[in-house]
Amino acid sequence: QVQLVESGGGLVQAGGSLRLSCAASGSRFGFNAMGWYRQAPGKQRELVAVIISGGSTNIADSVKGRFTISRDNAKNMAWLQMNSLKPEDTAVYYCNARKFGIDYWGQGTQVTVSS
Repeated sequence: QVQLVESGGGLVQAGGSLRLSCAASGSRFGFNAMGWYRQAPGKQRELVAVIISGGSTNIADSVKGRFTISRDNAKNMAWLQMNSLKPEDTAVYYCNARKFGIDYWGQGTQVTVSS
């Protein structure tokens, strides 16, 4: 059974930094892609960043230059380094792992950026 556990969310002032971690378990051969999505109140869930097993990344324009995604394939872990945070980055952040077209989700971690 695949399980994703996020950590690292919290409250930070605008301009600050946070690092989110995602630990995935239950997949013997890893995941094709791991990524981060976020959902703000009243808005749809949106892609923040994704990284495939080969290392290629796709970063949302709204966070490009401020957020960095990385992963360790051997450990089935992914991280989202968030710098220069803005109030509009406030949301619940979800870790996602995809394998053979199936998406798995973590429970989410709250990130709140105060102005």
